[in-house]
Amino acid sequence: MYKNIFDTHSHYTDSAFDVDRFELLDSMQEKGIKYIMLASTCTEDIRENALLSEKYDYIYTSAGFHPENIDNLPENYIDIIMRAVSENKKLKAIGEIGLDYHYDGFDREKQIEVFEKQIELSKELKLPAIVHSRDASEDTLNILKKYRPQGVVHCFSGSAETAAEIIKLGMYIGFTGVLTFKNAKKALRAIEAVPLDRLLLETDCPYMAPVPFRGKRCDSSMIAFTAEKAAEIKGISVHEILDITCENGIRFYGI
Repeated sequence: MYKNIFDTHSHYTDSAFDVDRFELLDSMQEKGIKYIMLASTCTEDIRENALLSEKYDYIYTSAGFHPENIDNLPENYIDIIMRAVSENKKLKAIGEIGLDYHYDGFDREKQIEVFEKQIELSKELKLPAIVHSRDASEDTLNILKKYRPQGVVHCFSGSAETAAEIIKLGMYIGFTGVLTFKNAKKALRAIEAVPLDRLLLETDCPYMAPVPFRGKRCDSSMIAFTAEKAAEIKGISVHEILDITCENGIRFYGI
C-alpha cells in the first residue's frame, strides 16, 4: 500500500457521497491518505466543508465561488469568504475560483469580474488561490499574469506551453486521473513541462476517476493510479512522486 498521499483537490460535499460520506472518510487514513483539501464552490459548500474539516484532523478546506455558480452569486460573496476565513483556522486557500467557458450562457464578463475580485482577496489575505480554468486558457493566463497570485491551476487541461507560462509565475499545477486516460496525450506533454517542485496530485472527486475506474465515482484512494502514471512520466518511483507531491501540498497550503 502507498503512503503519504495528499489529495489536493476534492469535493466530498457532492451528493455522490451522500450514501457513505463519513464511512469513506473514516477509512482514508488507513488507505495511506495523509491529507485532503476540500474545494468549495458556493455558500453551502463553504459551510459544509468547514464542518468536515472540523470533524477530521487530516482534512483542510477552502472558501470560494466557482464560475458555474455565477448566476446565483450572493451580493456579499466577498464578506462570506472573509467570514469563513476568520472562523476556521483550517481554511488554507481561496477557491475554487476561475473561468469556465465550456457551456454557452455563462456571462464571461461577470466571471472575469468575480475571478479578479477573489484573486485580489487571496492576495490581501495571503492565501493561495485554487484556480479552475476550462476552455478559458487565454483569459485565465492573462489574469494570472496581471495579478501574479500564489496559486495552483487545478485539474490542468492546457498545453505544455501554457503550463510553462504558469510555472514562470511561480504557481503550481495539479493533475487528476486524466493522466491515465487513453486520449491523455496533451496532459502527458503538460506534466513533462512541470518541474517536480511545482507538481500537485488531486482527484477532483467524485469526478475524474482514473483508469481502471474511469466513469465510476472517484475518491481519494484512487489517486495512487494517477501517481503511478506521473511517476512513469517523470522517471522516478511511485513512492518518490507521492513524497514529493505531498511535501509540495504541505508547502503550498501552509499546513
